[in-house]
Amino acid sequence: MPVIIQSDTVIGDVLRQWTVQEYNRHQRGLWWYIFMISTGLGLVFYGLFTNNFLFALIIILAAIILFIQSYQEPPQVIFQITELGVVLGNRFYSYNRLSNFYVIYQPPEIKTLFIRPKNSLRPLIRVPLLDENPLTVRDSLKTFLEEDLEKEAEPMSDLFARRWKIH
Repeated sequence: MPVIIQSDTVIGDVLRQWTVQEYNRHQRGLWWYIFMISTGLGLVFYGLFTNNFLFALIIILAAIILFIQSYQEPPQVIFQITELGVVLGNRFYSYNRLSNFYVIYQPPEIKTLFIRPKNSLRPLIRVPLLDENPLTVRDSLKTFLEEDLEKEAEPMSDLFARRWKIH
């Protein structure tokens, strides 16, 4: 679905632009690590006890990814709203492949733009607004995409990841 931007890719004139982190970096305390390690070990032992080795392997791989991610600085990527689509990092999403968007703005915790692709198998494009004015971002996108006014809360997966500090 997204097009990897090359030197000859036409994206149109940039209307809005800001830099975001590729993922959120959380400050995790000692108790978080104790709880997650004990939960992870419990799930691995459960997987081994029930002969579900694939489940145990997935839990181990998820723990390794979280551990490695916690010691890396998140890369900075540029988000752009252009005349022909949106750009996130080196990927261009044209408007004809996007369904709608919505903004969840509940400062200071949640200031996020969500863009839904037409292909339901693709994940939502999640962009932190940071210090951007949500009204100007909304006005820029409303010209090209339909706004989903029924969405009033962030997706459960984002709520879960933010509360448990896993993404």
